[in-house]
Amino acid sequence: MKYLYIDTSSSYLYSAIADDSKLICEVKKDLGHTLSEEALPEIVEMFRKNNITPKEINKIIVVDGPGSFTGIRIGITIAKVYAWSLNIPITTISALEAMALSLNDKSYRVPVLDARRDYVFAAIYQDNMTEIMLPQHIKIVDLLHKIEQIEDFHIITNDTLEMFQNIKPYDPDLFKIISSSKTKQEINPHAVNPKYLKLTEAEEKNGH
Repeated sequence: MKYLYIDTSSSYLYSAIADDSKLICEVKKDLGHTLSEEALPEIVEMFRKNNITPKEINKIIVVDGPGSFTGIRIGITIAKVYAWSLNIPITTISALEAMALSLNDKSYRVPVLDARRDYVFAAIYQDNMTEIMLPQHIKIVDLLHKIEQIEDFHIITNDTLEMFQNIKPYDPDLFKIISSSKTKQEINPHAVNPKYLKLTEAEEKNGH
C-alpha cells in the first residue's frame, strides 16, 4: 500500500508518499504567497523524482483545516481531483492533530495556529493523543487560562505568539502522521470539505 499525504493549511506545503513500512519521499517547503501556484507542481515533481505514478497510490490523506482559508482549499482540491479521477480512497486529518502527533514527548500537546484578532485555533491532547480540548477557534486569553491548569505541556506552533511559553516549532513527522491516519474512515471525495472552525470574514460581516 502506498499513501499520499497533503497539507497546505499554512504557507507551507507538507506532502509525502509512504508505504506501510517507511517514508518514501517528502516535501517541506514554505511557499508563502506562491502556494496556490506551486503546490501541485511540487507534488507532481515529487512523484517524478521518485519514479512513482499517481496510479500506484492506494489512499490519500489530506489536512482539512483549520488554517488558511485559501491554503486549505488548495490541498483539498488537489486531493479530491486525484481521488476522484483515479478512484482512490481519501481520508482527512485535522492540522492540529497532525501537529500534536509530530511531537515526541510525554507532556500534554497544545497545537496552536494564529487566527488573528486575539484568537487562535487550538486543541489539547494527552501524550497518547486523547483529546482534552477539541480543536476550536478560541480567544488567546481563554486558552492561556486552560493551559495554566496543566503542569507539563508544550505549545506546538510555527507562528510568532509571544504570549505563550514552552513552545516547540512544528516540524511534521510525516510518516507518523500517515501511519496514524491510514486506517481512518474513507470518505467520498465529493464529501470532503474544509473545516475552518470559524466563519470567513465575509460571513462575519453579513452576520452569518
